[in-house]
Amino acid sequence: MSVSAADIAFARELLDGLGPLTSRKMMGGLCLYRDGTIFAILQSDGSLWLKGAGAFAERASAEGWQRWTYARHGSGETAMPYWRLPDAALDDPGLACDLARAALAAL
Repeated sequence: MSVSAADIAFARELLDGLGPLTSRKMMGGLCLYRDGTIFAILQSDGSLWLKGAGAFAERASAEGWQRWTYARHGSGETAMPYWRLPDAALDDPGLACDLARAALAAL
C-alpha cells in the first residue's frame, strides 16, 4: 500500500509553516526534507513520524510518544529514530511546526 495523495497534501499543509519542503516516495511512504535534511516520514497509514536525536529524542521518549519499531522474522524488535507526531499536533499546524523545528534543530 502506498501513501495517498490526500495524506501527502495534509502533511504538506500541516507543515507549511516550515518553509519550502522537498519529499521523496520510499517503500510505500514519503520522506520529508527541509534544506536537504530528512526530518519526517509519512507512512502509508497516514501517520506522521518525526526523526529524533539528542534532546528531541529524549523529550519524545519522556513525553511517551510512540516510537517506530519493527520486527523481522527470526530477529528481535528494532527501534528506529522516529516518533509518531502526537494527535494534538495533527490539529494544530503551529504545534506541528514547532515540534518539527525542534526535531530539525537536534539533527
